[in-house]
Parts: sequence; structure tokens; C-alpha cells
Amino acid sequence: MAYKSMKQALLDLEQTGQLVRIKQEVDPYLEMAEIHWRVFDAKGPAILFENVKGSKFPAVSNLYGTFERTRFLFRHTLAKVQKVIELKIDPMQLMKKPGRYLGTPFTALTGLPRKAWRKPVKYGQCKISELPQIQAWPMDGGAFITLPQVLSMPPKDRNVMHSNLGMYRIQLSGNDYKMDEEIGLHYQIHRGIGVHHSQYNQTDDPFKVSIFVGGPPSHAFSAIMPLPEGLSEMTFAGLLNGRAFRYFWEDDYLLSADADFCITGEVVKGKKKPEGPFGDHLGYYSLTHDFPYMKVDKVYHRKDAVWHFTAVGRPPAEDSSFGYLIHELVKELTPQEFPGLKDIHAVDAAGVHPLLLAVGSERYMPFRERQPEEILTIANRILGSGQTSLAKFLLIAADGDRPQPLDTHDMPDFFQHLLERINWERDLHFQTKTTIDTLDYSGSGWNQGSKVVMACCGPKLRELGRELPRHLRLPQNFKSPQLVLPGVLAIQAAAFKDQSSAKAELDQLTTELAGQDLEQFPLIILADDSAFMAQTLNNFLWAAFTRTNPSHDIYGVNSFVEFKHWGCKGPLILDARIKPHHAPVLEMDPAVSKKVDQLFAKGGVLAHIK
Repeated sequence: MAYKSMKQALLDLEQTGQLVRIKQEVDPYLEMAEIHWRVFDAKGPAILFENVKGSKFPAVSNLYGTFERTRFLFRHTLAKVQKVIELKIDPMQLMKKPGRYLGTPFTALTGLPRKAWRKPVKYGQCKISELPQIQAWPMDGGAFITLPQVLSMPPKDRNVMHSNLGMYRIQLSGNDYKMDEEIGLHYQIHRGIGVHHSQYNQTDDPFKVSIFVGGPPSHAFSAIMPLPEGLSEMTFAGLLNGRAFRYFWEDDYLLSADADFCITGEVVKGKKKPEGPFGDHLGYYSLTHDFPYMKVDKVYHRKDAVWHFTAVGRPPAEDSSFGYLIHELVKELTPQEFPGLKDIHAVDAAGVHPLLLAVGSERYMPFRERQPEEILTIANRILGSGQTSLAKFLLIAADGDRPQPLDTHDMPDFFQHLLERINWERDLHFQTKTTIDTLDYSGSGWNQGSKVVMACCGPKLRELGRELPRHLRLPQNFKSPQLVLPGVLAIQAAAFKDQSSAKAELDQLTTELAGQDLEQFPLIILADDSAFMAQTLNNFLWAAFTRTNPSHDIYGVNSFVEFKHWGCKGPLILDARIKPHHAPVLEMDPAVSKKVDQLFAKGGVLAHIK
């Protein structure tokens, strides 16, 4: 069905048993986020907080908390939108498969944004301080909007198709912001709004921005969807909802008629203010940095306004459903974007950008022994394209080295396949002193780090160990070996001091391991807590790949440099200890956790959610 409002979507979920109401007062400082995390982890329903302390507005989270609920919200339009995107990228598909795309051009027309005559969002006005001041983590710099739709236009342009609607986090309070007068905008210059900012800097025109919260569920998703050239976020929001995006102009601001809240204001040109810290999607705090800020003009809200939010933190999280839905919409287009690529998976448990798994064709030189060749060209294409260019670790395997297909989403099987075949002397390829995700603090500086491609192709080289090696000898300060996966060991080490000390420690470890038979264990992870690393697959994926900078933290037994190529003849070692320059790990407040326990205890409103 096409939702006209957030409230209508919530009623739909409630009628199908996919929403729970919390009527008692809940504190937006830490409590709401902790409740959200527990319900999300239990794959529970959407949560409607009817009584938010300090605010007259209710709030909803976990709307997209499961893949199944996300599909339910867009159940009537998902297949149609997928076809529109396919035709937008490759119009010739209409000629090749006319039956598949019958009626698709007309579907695209229905998504075009429409000027609104009814303006529900203008029902009332309030102040920033009257909004739910949700702070998810103890060290956060203040309250944030976590699912904003931030709209900007080029200078002197009123064509809505030229707008940019993006999701850039908004800090409502704290730091140096004047309450009810200023709010922070976290965005980089290469983003759509950043381009507009640069354009306004060349003019005397005020840089007017509108921030929407809520509205039909498709609107928030449209703000993060990577769209093909020429398909606007407004059009996509209308397509996915099955109802056109309604807009109108007010005081030279472009507003969403169906949003629950609209905040208008002017971005201050030529000035910045500290923004953050913020508990971010890698499971650590993103630290305080200077970013643009906005002078608030007005805050509008509709009569039945509901504040839409999520809690951001260690993955997987609610925003995992965004990645899932994006994959569903564009999966048929992957071979066109990356020729030869069969499958790709941005691993959510590792924070998406730190780790990519891929499967590609290997058709080069079929008359000689198989080795990585074509998959290396595919890897370079992946690391040179859009969002995938932010990857630090790209593990790519050739298709066709075994009878059954390789699935990147079956991660234990993928790691086993790769580790059985990879040749550390040949199959490591580094990029150093390059850019990584701005929110990843494992590198050598802010937005600075390295990348590595691990490529495998060919027959099995080894059997993997499935129990700890019986006679493993470790130097002093190395202890507690644990089996993480077949062929993967975690070893606990003393806390990381600095890079020179780490090199000395690793030299000692690799020297000791060089004389031992560890052929069945090609990968060793150095950890602060080896038991934690081995406890779950997600712990391994998160800690091993978010805490390592390939150029600095990869070592090897019997390593060598041949011209400019680095490799090793024994096991590869990742130093996944926390480093002094890393951002702090997100940890919940014990006192808040104890208070929240009451809601999940016998007789509590959430007692049925385990």
C-alpha cells in the first residue's frame, strides 16, 4: 500500500503484529537507545515510544529492524522499482527483454514529485529543544538526528529535480551550538550537499537547507540510496512508496508536505564548529571534528507527528536493512557495473567498508596453471569505484575452482575456500598511503590508510586445522591461543604500545613460529582478548578488520620483499589489537542497563521479547 504518512505505516505494522507500544515515560538520554538495541538484537518489532521524557512528541525506532519487515513496508513496489533502476542504467534492456519491462516506463512517471496543495507538516511549530533529545552513547557530544533527510538546492535553482536529498547526521545540542538557534551538519565536500555548499561560496546568496524527519518510510531510505545519474531522490522516494513525493515552497525553502518534521535554516558559509563525538556504525566513536553548522529558522511539525530515529553502533544494526534493500534493488546490475564479477558482499558485521568479499571470473590464460589474473583486474575496478573504493580488505576468489558455487554471504565457507587456496607469497597486493572511510580511525591519519587485496585461484594447497595445534610454542607475553575458524588462530598479546614496539614483538613471534609446522593455520589474529575474538563469527569479523591498517598491521612468518612485492612463506598475521590512536569502543552505561532491565523482566511491556 502507498503510505501517506509515518502514522499510517505504523498502524499497518501494528495491525500485523509488527509494532510494540511503550506507554510509560522513557528517557531519551541513553535509555531509548538501549531499549532499541535489545529489541533489535532479538529481531523484535518496531518500537513506538509514546511518552518521551522532555518532549511532547512520540518517537519510533526499529522500523527497518529486520529484512522481512523492510520488505513488508515496500512489498507492493519493490519489484517495480528494481525494473525502473535497471532501465535507467541500461535503457537497451527494454528492447532486449520487452516482456520483463512491460509498463515500467509508466511506473517511472508515477514517481515524479508533485506540488502539494495540502501541507500537513505546517500544522504547528516548535523549538529544537522541544524535539526528542535522543543521545545513544555516554560520550556522544549531544543529541543527534540519526535518520535525517537533508535537502539542498543549487544557487538560484527551483527545479526540484536538481535537488539533493541526503542523510547527513545532525547534531541538535551540545558543543558550542546555541540551543534552539544552531545545529551541526556532518558532511564532506564531495557529498551532494557539499557540492552545493561550494557553489554557494561563490555567490552572495544564502545557503538555505531543509531537514525532514519522518514521513512515509521510503523517504528516509531514499536519502541514502545510491542512485543512477538522472534519477532524483524525490522520484525514487515516490516510486518506492507508490505515491509521489509531495513538496511545496515556503520562504524560499523547499519542504516535504508529508514529513513529520521540517527544520529550515541557513548554513553559515566560511565557518565551522566542532561536531561529535558520535557513536558510529563501526562500533566506535567518531571523534570531534569541525563541520558546517546551520542557523535555525523554523521547526514545523504535523498534527500527528512521530519522531523517527535509530540507534547507531556496532554492526549489525538497523541500518543493515538499508544495505540489504540496496542489494536487492541493484543485484541484477552488478555484472554491468563490474564486468566479470559474480558476487560481492560488503560485510555488515565488519562495518561494511572495512571488508569486502567477492567472487569473479578467471578466464585469462586458460592453457596454463590457474592463478589470480582476471580477478585482479576486477579487484582494481572494485577499489576504483564509488562506495566500494572505501574498502580496506578485499578478499576475492575465482569462480570455478570447485563443483559447487561460492557464496560470499556464506562467510565461514568463503573463508575456508580462500584459506585453502591462497598463496601468501604471491596473492597479497597492497595500496599504501591512500584514502579510507572517514569514520575509520585504524589508519595513519584522518581519512588516511591503506588497502590490501587477497586473491585466490586454483586448487587446494592445504587442509585447514580444526583444532588447536598440540605443540604450539609462543614467546613470553603471547598466550591463550583460540581456534576462530578452520585455519584461523587468535593469539592474545600484551596491550599495543607503539609501532616500533609492535614490530619488535612481531619479530619475536614470527621467529618463534618459523620453526613450527603451521601449514594448516594460514591466518593468525593477534588480539587483546583472544577468547572474545573466537567467541562468535561477528566478533572475529568486527575486531579483526576494523582494528587493522593493512600496511602497518599485517606481518608474516618468513616474510620477504621481492622488488616491491611483499609476501610471506608461513602464516599471515593480523595485529588486531586496539591502538592508542583508535577511537574508543562503544560501551553502554551499566546504570542505564539496569534500569532498562525492568522493561524486559516478567510483567514488563517487553518481557515477551528475548
